[in-house]
Amino acid sequence: MKDKKLRSSEWFGRTGKDGFIYRSWMKNQGIPAHEFKGKPVIGICNTWSELTPCNAHFRELAESVKHGIYEAGGFPVEFPVMSLGETLIKPTAMLYRNLVSMDVEESIRANPLDGVVLLCGCDKTTPALIMGACSVNIPTIVVSGGAMLTGKFQGHDIATSDVWRFSQAQRAGRMSEEEMNIAEACMSRSRGHCAVMGTASTMAVMAEALGLTLPENAAIPAADSRRKVLAHLSGMRIVDMVREDLKLSDVLSPQAFENAIITNAAIGGSTNFIIHLLAIAGRIGINLNIDDFDTGTKAVPLLANLQPSGKYFMEDLYYAGGIPAVMKELDGVLNKDALTVTGKPISGHYQNSTCYNRDVIAAIDAPFNPIAGISVLKGNLCEHGAVMKPSAATAALMQHTGKAVVFENIDDYKARIDDPNLDVDETSVMVLKNVGPKGYPGMPEVGNMSIPKKLLEKGVTDMVRISDGRMSGTGFGTVVLHVSPEASVGGTIAVIQDGDLIELDFKNRSLNVQLSDKQIAERKQQLVLNADMASRGYVYLYQQHVEQAHLGADLDFLKGGSGSQIHKDSH
Repeated sequence: MKDKKLRSSEWFGRTGKDGFIYRSWMKNQGIPAHEFKGKPVIGICNTWSELTPCNAHFRELAESVKHGIYEAGGFPVEFPVMSLGETLIKPTAMLYRNLVSMDVEESIRANPLDGVVLLCGCDKTTPALIMGACSVNIPTIVVSGGAMLTGKFQGHDIATSDVWRFSQAQRAGRMSEEEMNIAEACMSRSRGHCAVMGTASTMAVMAEALGLTLPENAAIPAADSRRKVLAHLSGMRIVDMVREDLKLSDVLSPQAFENAIITNAAIGGSTNFIIHLLAIAGRIGINLNIDDFDTGTKAVPLLANLQPSGKYFMEDLYYAGGIPAVMKELDGVLNKDALTVTGKPISGHYQNSTCYNRDVIAAIDAPFNPIAGISVLKGNLCEHGAVMKPSAATAALMQHTGKAVVFENIDDYKARIDDPNLDVDETSVMVLKNVGPKGYPGMPEVGNMSIPKKLLEKGVTDMVRISDGRMSGTGFGTVVLHVSPEASVGGTIAVIQDGDLIELDFKNRSLNVQLSDKQIAERKQQLVLNADMASRGYVYLYQQHVEQAHLGADLDFLKGGSGSQIHKDSH
């Protein structure tokens, strides 16, 4: 236990006019005087919003956190920050991840908080909240909202990954609009985020593997009463973390980041994991680069049989033993002594866990798929890297050379993808430009382009697709993403033309266009950059300062942190 003055005492512990002002206005909420006397003040950073359906149950979850804080002798104060609803927000939630991180950082630093509980669920809310909290670096614990219950449709289990299948079936004439409407109601049947190992669940797993949550946080369904119990216990734990002065910088070690990368490989996590973990590392001061994410050399297999790389759903993962059961299988490759928010090593999260269903969580010596994780590609088409998810790809396409079919931007793609005159066949390589961080702006989840309608009608279900954008963690296919540098800043992808031969060589982790260096240089000399640049507001700020995908797409001036000290005092 460390003897440290509470940060909140700089507000509530003062005498005279200053203390009067800080305490009196708080008392208009009916707070008795003794609540301000020496109790740790715990902020509950809440991303509740009815425009973020995944997080719409968070006011109720916050009450459970409050009960735990009160029980442990703390004083809870709930505050809102901007919430990012992946399903509704335009042009893309990723555009605003960095804005939310600024909101979180300044809300924590500016207020009398000794510790903070981050309530996050939908894709971007988790990294945004962790990024912002890292830049302040006070005791922090994460509570995820949990996945929704598995959908049920025509006798089958369904979830978000099936949306892509339903869309292709409808476009090919195999599914009616009425069936689509019925499936729509059947899929989202409870509170919570996507029920597959999409980005939301990947982020919850990331937080647990980093040691930022209590054990079992990632997989408890949102509708399960044990989610509230975990929130209550997290509220209790954050009070003790303040008393121990256990901060984010104590937990987020290089070993913790390696544990998150290994665990993400084993669960078939989203490719978005890379761009978010890189940004978090940049905020806490950990030297992490894109090459660290290629787990091929670590021989980490796919253990979790979950959509989109497998069969089952997050609900099944929890019943099978959750992330502790997965991490127990990884014991031989994890950094077992990495500290967690419990004040104990990560091994304490999983050493007593049990797997109850080997069809859902495979053993390390009998994996569901020997190919796992996220692969980092390099080559003349992606000088600074690109990524793909081999467990969700088609084996026959992992070594492929084909002629490029180029779409200059998302509008060009939408206008021509179903044109019967489009010069494309199943051997083609589809290339989508100008959907990167700066060019779109915001790097949307459009990389898993739909298969052209005329090929769907022939029974084609997958093609090699390449872009400087992202794809939803619920998506699948032989898709190469995050090409860096992006087209709008003059990366080689900008000069790809229809008919250019593109070679994907997964075995050698390479992606190249069959052009000489001279040909590429000559094309770049003729290139006219056409990014649609904003003239004002946050989007202007974003486009001026966003870094490329291989660096995490944070704003360059947000790297690192400003700490928790306030250097000016208006009173």
